[in-house]
Amino acid sequence: MLLIHCPYCEEERPELEFAGAGEAHIERPKNMADISDEDFEKFFFIRENQKGLVYERWRHIHGCGRFFNAVRHSVSDKFIKTYKAGEKKPKLTKAEIEAVLPPAKNTPANEPVYTDGAKQKG
Repeated sequence: MLLIHCPYCEEERPELEFAGAGEAHIERPKNMADISDEDFEKFFFIRENQKGLVYERWRHIHGCGRFFNAVRHSVSDKFIKTYKAGEKKPKLTKAEIEAVLPPAKNTPANEPVYTDGAKQKG
């Protein structure tokens, strides 16, 4: 089971206690009523959804109930760091990033799984 560190409770808790709340560090337009429909769509609906390091908002729904931010690798699904809402993006070290990288291609952890037990030729 994936454990997530809540920066407010100062505990690592099971992922079932948390809910993802989308991309972090999105700045709300200053005057929402004056922006165009296109700009509103970009703000409200369009997200990067990139492969690699992502900055996300999370909520500890079955704990303190507070929102916080996290840096996670979207391919390996491993968290690098969690930090309190309102704090700036943390500076990450090379070692922190390398620790969450997914296995290289053609390694046992990254090979396809076949339900018939035989490796398919391709």
